[in-house]
Amino acid sequence: MSSKESRLQMSKSTIDFDTVRKIGLALPGVEEGTAYGFPALKVAGKLLACVPANRSAEPGSIVVRVGFDDRAELLAAAPDVYYVTDHYVDYSAVLVRLPRVNPEVLRDLLGMAYKFVTSNAAPSSPSGYVHGSFSRRGGSRKRVRRCRRV
Repeated sequence: MSSKESRLQMSKSTIDFDTVRKIGLALPGVEEGTAYGFPALKVAGKLLACVPANRSAEPGSIVVRVGFDDRAELLAAAPDVYYVTDHYVDYSAVLVRLPRVNPEVLRDLLGMAYKFVTSNAAPSSPSGYVHGSFSRRGGSRKRVRRCRRV
């Protein structure tokens, strides 16, 4: 293995949510937050990327918001890096195995997510089911408001 390959391998293995946070916070308007109690990045209150709360995700993964067409392309191009579990199938997001990406790929992916979330393609109140900041296609369930008892 060459020293360049060794450096790339080392940089891949050290990617974690701190790296995601650092890259994401460099984008305009991105702020730290939480999603279901897990670290997240948001822009204008909309989820950009987060540590997955659902147990179906593999350890060392993140959820990144992307359109369904972009997700299909990512899954076809690199199924060893990008994946979706049954839980996330209907959400405009893809799961990413962090140990298999480098900072440049992550920067491009977060840029793609940023464009998706800040465009009209990611409405804050889509028709269909809305769960947190994710849009879910095809659902007829309505968002349930939690009311505080007085």
